[in-house]
Amino acid sequence: MEREHVPPVDVETVLRLLAPDASGVPVRCRLRYDAADPYAVQVCFHLEARAVEPVSWSFARDLLAAGLDGPSGLGDVRVWPWRTTHGESVAMALTSPDGQALLEAPRATLVAFLADTYALVPPGGESERLDIDADAWLSGQLLPDKTEEDDQEGR
Repeated sequence: MEREHVPPVDVETVLRLLAPDASGVPVRCRLRYDAADPYAVQVCFHLEARAVEPVSWSFARDLLAAGLDGPSGLGDVRVWPWRTTHGESVAMALTSPDGQALLEAPRATLVAFLADTYALVPPGGESERLDIDADAWLSGQLLPDKTEEDDQEGR
């Protein structure tokens, strides 16, 4: 069954990259949700100071939503509510082999972004957006079973 193409949700915003001395540097980013990948959100950072491609992170939409109200995530991506002099915010800690970053995002921006994503794919409706047969085919699960002759011929 072919699914109707739904345009992604894209929100341009500015997060603050927090330095150890608690100062912040503004970082432009794009929040993106694509119904074709219904469990994930992407954050794409535009680093003007460096002539490099944007840096993208992808993580669970549920992790971001849970982080609005309490600590969420383990390992590479952690999100939690954070009250600052700038108002209600959300902290995002991102860790990779290349380094780590602590970012501050306006809570209202994330709430509005998530509301737009839920308008496309309601919570709990993610599995209805997946094309399980195509995913299984691509992963090799729907390939024909090997025969004894295939094994002897090294296939």
